[in-house]
Amino acid sequence: MSVWWYQGRCLRHCLPEFTGRAGLKRHNITACDSRGVIYKGREENMAETKAAYAIEDNGQRTLADAIPNADIFLGCSGPGVLTQDMVKTMGKDPLILALANPEPEILPPLAKAVRPDAIICTGRSDFPNQVNNVLCFPFIFRGALDVGATTINEEMKLACVHAIADLAMAEQSDVVASAYGEEELSFGPDYIIPKPFDPRLIVKIAPAVAKAAMESGVATRPIEDFDAYIEKLSEFVYKTNLFMKPIFSQAKTDAKRVVMAEGEEERVLHATQELVTLGLAKPILVGRPSVIDMRLKKLGLQIEAGKDFDVVNNESDPRFNEYWSEYYQLMKRRGVSQEQARREVIGNPTLIAAIMLLRGEADAMICGTIGTYHEHYDVVEKVFGFREGASVAGAMNALLLPSGNTFIADTYVNDDPTPSNWLKLP
Repeated sequence: MSVWWYQGRCLRHCLPEFTGRAGLKRHNITACDSRGVIYKGREENMAETKAAYAIEDNGQRTLADAIPNADIFLGCSGPGVLTQDMVKTMGKDPLILALANPEPEILPPLAKAVRPDAIICTGRSDFPNQVNNVLCFPFIFRGALDVGATTINEEMKLACVHAIADLAMAEQSDVVASAYGEEELSFGPDYIIPKPFDPRLIVKIAPAVAKAAMESGVATRPIEDFDAYIEKLSEFVYKTNLFMKPIFSQAKTDAKRVVMAEGEEERVLHATQELVTLGLAKPILVGRPSVIDMRLKKLGLQIEAGKDFDVVNNESDPRFNEYWSEYYQLMKRRGVSQEQARREVIGNPTLIAAIMLLRGEADAMICGTIGTYHEHYDVVEKVFGFREGASVAGAMNALLLPSGNTFIADTYVNDDPTPSNWLKLP
């Protein structure tokens, strides 16, 4: 590997970090400054910090001389330092970290125009792979303070680096996906660094830093229960965490079969990943296996059909004859024919999920990520009706407020409920 660096601050701050515990070999690094290549025997503008990284004089004098076949360029200098002609000469799949702000050493579109295989990072939020200290500083300090660290050492910084790298390769959060809209957020050339708004940063980096502080002997208040610590950190980000904690704890003791009606939807796939990761349920997805598999790969989710969840193919499941026959028996006195029952079941994943629940093939169902509330409610009411003695159904929402939790009913089902309706709500 050949690594090329540019400008003074990199020499003083970056190079010692990378050639230390990070493992880069000093002989693979060619350092440059505003005067060009730093080599032994150069006399102009040679401070002691630069001399430590001087290479043997091989005749290279400029960045353009040094960069052919380079694997990595790291710049902390100024705009326009790296040209398209230089980028053309770099090695296969070059990593370009053009970190000058506000104008990088080369703009990503210019680099991509001559090297489509380049992986490019900048300090800018309007390009992929933003390198920003907001990814690390708050969470390094959080972990250090929580264990009463007497210093922030190399082990803690390296733990932060590994946590960030692991998070970039992890399955994606639906919170991050919704925040960035249509932007592709699967690990790859345009996503090698987590987004600054990823809510998982605090729960991944701070514990890693805290643990490194403890293992390296600089923690004065070691953490005894890391699971409890991570839950506490989660409460800073996920306001529902405290409310849901007892529910999650109960769910983990006896994971139920939960059928997800809109199994192809990205939000549902994200939720399925969480259910599997946390061990909260045994998911069953209604959808086309090929579409589910394609979207799992697109989203970078690390779950597999047949291993982590089951799939009911809503186009060709062998149980469909039983499903529509069951639905026909429920609806025949309401004027529904056998053919109509068959068409409705095949074309309605919420109906499929409800029939599965009715038959005991699932313990719970989730629907409504697309369509209107009443579209789904009407299907569920047709299949299950009301329990004995009940004549009114209602929906309930929870408001999680600083002053306490408030539950409101009825928020969806009865548009203008009478006092009698209220009294009959279960």
